[in-house]
Amino acid sequence: MSEKKAALKPLDSSGLRTSSLLKSKRKVQVKDFARTISRGSKFSEFWESGIPKILAGAELRKLACKIAEAHRRKKQVILAMGAHPIKVGLSPLIIDFIKRGIITAIAGNGAVAIHDFEIAFAGYTSEEVETALEDGSFGTAKETGEAFREVSGRCGRAEIGFGEALGDLINSRKLWNRELSIFGQAQKLNLPATVHIAIGTDIVHIHPGLDGAGLGAGSLRDFGIFAQAVSKLEGGVFLNLGSAVIMPEVFLKALSLSRNLGYRLEKFTTANLDFVFHYRPAVNVLKRPTSKGGTAVSLIGHHEIMLPLLFAGVLEELGGKK
Repeated sequence: MSEKKAALKPLDSSGLRTSSLLKSKRKVQVKDFARTISRGSKFSEFWESGIPKILAGAELRKLACKIAEAHRRKKQVILAMGAHPIKVGLSPLIIDFIKRGIITAIAGNGAVAIHDFEIAFAGYTSEEVETALEDGSFGTAKETGEAFREVSGRCGRAEIGFGEALGDLINSRKLWNRELSIFGQAQKLNLPATVHIAIGTDIVHIHPGLDGAGLGAGSLRDFGIFAQAVSKLEGGVFLNLGSAVIMPEVFLKALSLSRNLGYRLEKFTTANLDFVFHYRPAVNVLKRPTSKGGTAVSLIGHHEIMLPLLFAGVLEELGGKK
């Protein structure tokens, strides 16, 4: 016959020490809530009241303020990016900020250069990879391969960066949509626009006649130009838009080089904008570079929504304050 077990008892909470809600701090307050916006309201009303000043809403506003402040103080605002922003139609907004002098330097991987060229040349880009891969036609666009063969050759013959050479090709050929080319517009304005190539990652690398030495020389020179922009980042903003590997790695090396050469880089802002979380941007853009007193902002969301919202917010911050 089994022994009778003692009944389980709940913890006696009768001695709980309470505190007044009215005297306690809380993270969420009604002053930070979103306010309703009427149909036909101005964006300024939406920016001021329609977005909660909580979590990502507060971070979005903070980043817009940091960019506006950097622009007012004539500090660097560097935009590094992957190719996706071009493929979702954001080139006009980026070019507008280049022309306004808000963005002071552009950097991208090889795919950025390819999609930028194809938009300028044909007005469209981005293949159906799955379908084209089945018959081996993926990446075989003749005009794209020829253009990058010419650019790589020029980089091999002359001391010129890949981004500048590409912009010059787009403008000198008077390509139909050159006004929508980030590299074309940057070249016209003599703005640093650099391409950071990883051999074998881009469709043009399968085309015959590509000058490998020129490809490397142009990209290496662009790293130096990019590092020159990073060396002046104190008080400015570095934005990583949708690059999961290449640009976070390039940024970290340029930052290390600049600090090694004696440039003071402590109080600046870094931001990562992407639609998913990635390890390298988290550590190489946000955590490690700002450990000496900088500010880091992470915004997760679709580029085609987040960047227009951010840029519109920057213009509000610039227009609404002296």
